[in-house]
Amino acid sequence: MNAQGNLALIKDYQAYLRVEKGLRPLTCEAYNSDLKTFAEFLEGRQGVLLTAVQQDVAALLEHLRDHGIDARSIARKLSCLRGFYKWLLLDARIHHDPTVNIESPKSWKVLPKSLAEPEVTEMLERAAMAASHPQANATALRDCAILELLYAAGLRVSEVTSLSTGDLSLDAGRVQVRGKGDKERIVPLGRSAIQAIEHYLREGRPHLARISTTRKIAVARQDATRLFLSLRGMPLTRQWIWHLVKLANSTASPHRLRHSCATHMVEHGADLRSVQLLLGHADISTTQIYTHLALGRLKAVHREHHPRAAVRPEETASADSSREPIPSPVSNFGLHLVKARS
Repeated sequence: MNAQGNLALIKDYQAYLRVEKGLRPLTCEAYNSDLKTFAEFLEGRQGVLLTAVQQDVAALLEHLRDHGIDARSIARKLSCLRGFYKWLLLDARIHHDPTVNIESPKSWKVLPKSLAEPEVTEMLERAAMAASHPQANATALRDCAILELLYAAGLRVSEVTSLSTGDLSLDAGRVQVRGKGDKERIVPLGRSAIQAIEHYLREGRPHLARISTTRKIAVARQDATRLFLSLRGMPLTRQWIWHLVKLANSTASPHRLRHSCATHMVEHGADLRSVQLLLGHADISTTQIYTHLALGRLKAVHREHHPRAAVRPEETASADSSREPIPSPVSNFGLHLVKARS
């Protein structure tokens, strides 16, 4: 097997990801890039994908680290390799997984940066003010609805661009979202987001939709139902929404608004299981980056409600001052004590 054999193998895996796993094109492209990086690295070591061993994978991770690649990116590439070699094992093309016992960078311990609540409030209030102006145009209504939705529902930018009008159930206060791997989930919406979307649907979107008809733009039936449209009446792109968020706040991004949504919920007492369901994380381990925020809330609840969390005044008077204090059990609390709501 040579370089051509590597490319053919990667092509087979791409077909598997698209057809059987149902992954989105952008995700497939990312996996394709990561596998090609490893294949080229192996070629420099006179190796190929099918015969790679544990030392090859470890050497790649070391190579990436030496070239300044951050831990989160390295962890993602390793995750791609794990999936690839798991597929090869299931397909009986190899008999040993070279990613076994390879330790992943502890990237989940790094909490993604989020905006402070006053920053988000100011950004949304500014957008709402522009949308409520008597002479507000369709784009101001649309932009306000997008910002409210990104923060209220914690959506990925790709999830926002793929929304259609039929995904909305505003009377029930929710929206149906298609996430990674075309997995669907129901996400609740707050009053502010619902009002902003209703305003856009009533007075903004009809104007943008008419533009495509006036200009005789050929719009596919699926695109014609997209929720958010451009000035040309076409579906918005991920890049355009990123630009919109940057205009609203130069330190923000769609993904930072998503993290802000999760961070603020946990800080206000939400359990990690609920946040996992809201964000559409396939595994609770992804949501564990917010663990230390949940523990802060857990400690406060424990101190307030556990009968032995604090020493009562009458106990203090009768206690033997020479007795050694009992270590606080709070320091041993972990994620397993954060009870998920049913």
